[in-house]
Amino acid sequence: MKSLSRIMLSILLFCPLFIQAQKVTLVMSGGGAKGLAHIGVIKALEEEDIPINFVVGTSMGGVIAGCYAAGYSAEEIEAIMTSEAFIRWVNGELEPEYNYYYNQDDQHPFVLEVDFSLDSTFRASLQSSLASDLSLNFALAEKFAQPSMIAGYDFDSLFVPARILASDVFTQSEVILKEGSLASAVRTSLSVPFFYKPIRIERKYLFDGGIYNNFPVDVAQREFGGEVIIGVNVSSKVFKEYPYETDDELINKSLLFMLLDKSDPSSMPLNSIYIEPDLTGYTSFDFKKVKSLIDSGYVSTRRKIQEIKSKITSRETIAERKEKREEFWSESTPLSFSGVDLYGFNRRQRKYIGKLFEADKDEMLSFESIKKGYFKMVSEPYFQSIYPDIRYNQEDKAYRLELNDRPRSNLNVQLGGVIASRNISQVYLGLKHYYFDSYLLRTSLHFYAGNFYKSGQLKTRLLLSNLYPFYIEPEFTYNAWDFLDDDDLFIQDRQATILDRIDRKYALNTGFPVSAKFHGEIQVGHFNNEDRFAATSEFTSGDTLDFIQVKGLRAGISFKRNDLNRKQYPNDGLAMNFSFDYFSANENYIPGSNSEILPTEANHRFVRLKGRIEQYFRKNKYSTGYLFEAVFSNQPVFATNRASVLYAPAFEPIMDSRTLLLQNLVSYNYIAAGWRNVFTISDLLEFRLEGYVFQSLDGFRSDDEQLETSTRFNRSLKFAATGGLVLHSPLGPVSLSANYYDDEENQFGVLLHVGYLLFNKKSWE
Repeated sequence: MKSLSRIMLSILLFCPLFIQAQKVTLVMSGGGAKGLAHIGVIKALEEEDIPINFVVGTSMGGVIAGCYAAGYSAEEIEAIMTSEAFIRWVNGELEPEYNYYYNQDDQHPFVLEVDFSLDSTFRASLQSSLASDLSLNFALAEKFAQPSMIAGYDFDSLFVPARILASDVFTQSEVILKEGSLASAVRTSLSVPFFYKPIRIERKYLFDGGIYNNFPVDVAQREFGGEVIIGVNVSSKVFKEYPYETDDELINKSLLFMLLDKSDPSSMPLNSIYIEPDLTGYTSFDFKKVKSLIDSGYVSTRRKIQEIKSKITSRETIAERKEKREEFWSESTPLSFSGVDLYGFNRRQRKYIGKLFEADKDEMLSFESIKKGYFKMVSEPYFQSIYPDIRYNQEDKAYRLELNDRPRSNLNVQLGGVIASRNISQVYLGLKHYYFDSYLLRTSLHFYAGNFYKSGQLKTRLLLSNLYPFYIEPEFTYNAWDFLDDDDLFIQDRQATILDRIDRKYALNTGFPVSAKFHGEIQVGHFNNEDRFAATSEFTSGDTLDFIQVKGLRAGISFKRNDLNRKQYPNDGLAMNFSFDYFSANENYIPGSNSEILPTEANHRFVRLKGRIEQYFRKNKYSTGYLFEAVFSNQPVFATNRASVLYAPAFEPIMDSRTLLLQNLVSYNYIAAGWRNVFTISDLLEFRLEGYVFQSLDGFRSDDEQLETSTRFNRSLKFAATGGLVLHSPLGPVSLSANYYDDEENQFGVLLHVGYLLFNKKSWE
């Protein structure tokens, strides 16, 4: 009896030690946005003091595993994922304060953009990715730099040991990441083929871990061998039998089924807990539904909490966990940088990029200056493939920004255009080629072709980053318009505008950044324009058109800013454009058969000051905005009324304004303003209502074909308005609008168009 008592006493004494030693591994599957449900699971476990000793994750599960292993609490992870910044990271949008305008090009109507790498033998290879990872890459580097440093780049020394899954598509095998940069490991596990570009780890390009193991329970068993595994599966897609009832629905998601390995709950060991949140109705791209996804994970875990408690007897209180986190983070050092390291570049290229960071070898760099330098660099599309990482340097006792070159695309092809209910439809082709050495050379070609508008543009921009960044850009632009052929699907009796225009510009542009938001440009150029038009509305096929040629010199300076959230139909942001120009124009007028004006030659010298501001204020489902525009000049009149109208600055507030000759909305001096209202019906559908007023500051006499000007305000106030629906589709905006202009020839109109209605700039714009 005594020996039995001793045995029982020994068991009772050592039992707490066995309980205390019980280890729990949390396994989190991939599933895109649905993986955000893992946060709710962690919240529920922490509320009940259930310990998490190890984490294993793949794809989005790898992101959450990385965050938890880095020492972030469930509340902190939730705060990150529900922030506006997170949505920007996922959507590839830049933070407004780091969206540098200097490298932005003019807007063009492309809806498809394809990148190629063209080598010296003219062999092209496709560089494919649907999403931009610029903001995401830097955010991951920032969030995980200090935890990686604390752990000595060993995942076993993180707040909790972690394993992140990646995939090697060349050997078709899973890769278990257990050391190195935590940011790179997490980013690798997000590299869904065709969506995000892969990154290189240990000389291998790695992809999303879910391709070969989307529910890595086996990895948890091999790596950690914990007593209890909690497996959270947010992407179960195994069907024991063919899904006859839902196959039509599921076929749209077939790519996801092919790319991701099956998440099979039968792989769970006996002593484990399986959690599968109810995510019916959610997709892998529902990142805006973060809170409800987190709640789904939380609720599903609460429902299993009794089973969890019965299998996991050890506990870790909130206070114990907080103390452990504080102890872990106490070993971190502030993000101060001793420099920038570049890999995959030659000496001249490193010098060019280094100038963008304004780095002094003898001075430490703040995190803010590093962040500004990075986003300044990637504002140029050619550098957007560069992958950033932040690593601690023991010798410097400071961090260093590592910039790793990935295969860069040196040929960019753009396709787009517009289909419209009026005869203004067109197709667009854009080409850009890059060459990078001690400078960056960007050559671009833009072609437009349609019945109404044809255009070609060639630009070659030489970007330099010496003491002060600037560019030199020769430009040639050819524009042609045929206003006569203007069939309209909705309005059959539209009065014809007999006008044919050709516009040519040869210019040299010199650009420079004024600040992060403003871009300055000096332009010196030659223009050579020709216009043929009818002198009166009474015109027959036997008559000849009036002809005017205007050629000469233009020199000016402009300051621009544009952070509107869309190329057309924006509802947020600010755009500004201020310009001052000098013109020396030679006019040669040859009258047609119906004109009573004699042939005229004249030279006009004048200056023009123009300003335009467009801004929107968005709150929830409503956005309001304004447009203000003003022009002041001493421009003289031309030979005829029509010629003066053609070469007067025009107010073009509505989408089709540039496709009409609006004689009442032009003047050498004017002020104009408008109010814009945007009502959001759904994420993609809007109703827009806009109204404008225009006041000429010139007096135009209409009783004579010749024009005279004065400074008197003797022109009546003119109005314009539009209202309609806009659907923002992958093919560009789909818009149906009713338009009004205070103009006799073009008073009412209805326009339906699919795609962007954009044009190259005119020589006098």
